[in-house]
Amino acid sequence: MQNRSEFPLIIGAFFAIYVIWGSTYLLNKVAVGQLPPFMLAGVRFVVAGLLIFGIALLMGKTLKVTRKQFLNSLFAGFLFLSFGNGVVVWALKFVDSNFAALETAAQPLVILLMMWVLQGKKIKPMSLVGILLGMVGMYLLINQNTVMQQENGLSGVLMIFAAMLAWGYGSLFVGKADLPPNYFVNTGYQMLTGGIILGIMSLAFGEPWVPLAEWTGPTLWSMVLLILFGSIVAFTSFNYLLKKVSPEKVATNTYVNPIVAMFLGWYFLKEPITLQSIAAAAILLTGVYFINTGKKLVALRRFRR
Repeated sequence: MQNRSEFPLIIGAFFAIYVIWGSTYLLNKVAVGQLPPFMLAGVRFVVAGLLIFGIALLMGKTLKVTRKQFLNSLFAGFLFLSFGNGVVVWALKFVDSNFAALETAAQPLVILLMMWVLQGKKIKPMSLVGILLGMVGMYLLINQNTVMQQENGLSGVLMIFAAMLAWGYGSLFVGKADLPPNYFVNTGYQMLTGGIILGIMSLAFGEPWVPLAEWTGPTLWSMVLLILFGSIVAFTSFNYLLKKVSPEKVATNTYVNPIVAMFLGWYFLKEPITLQSIAAAAILLTGVYFINTGKKLVALRRFRR
């Protein structure tokens, strides 16, 4: 039972995980138009990680962790951020932001299948219906000319799917891993180490780093919004809601984020929304609803956006 005075905070937190996370696809799409993808993601997460450490210290939290906790945070940071987020940003060079958001909406389906394959979890009938609907929705989404006619469009599709596999495995890993007990400290280590790995990946791939002085206004503002709101405000709101409302209600961001991303991509970037995309979105998100209802999965997409 929530205190009446908490209602404005709860509403604001839902706004953050609905709209802010949904808008990160647009912001990444804008920034990746000028910045190399791994550099973009690396700078975002290193800065966000350092800011989170600063906030944790102001809250009186210690940054001291065990060697095992640090290594587990590093591995989780690689799965969620270096690969899971970095590859999606890379794919945005080849596919529209609204398409990327819809494809990643199938993440609960991927996690459920990985739980079945890797952990032997039984799939309940309602979840099975969700898987079938999700597959139909993904087929309709991918099998359209607006995607396949884009240069390297298929590569973008496959890269996003690979990132979803990394995110799914990371979700299972953190459920049992020994991690720093304070979520702020844990997140800070994941973001900082994940961002550093992204910087190393950027150098390894020979990405040309763009000096800050040469960033355009849209690129700079996109990065600021990604760091402050996408990485810090929305994640803090996510954890706040997990303590105040049921996980199933928090998981509704799975359905809202793609719709927000589709609208913003259409409005600001003039990305097309086809009838087939609308049908695919309806079927796919219905499938996700059945999966979340059958398994009561918590929204495990904390760091992608």
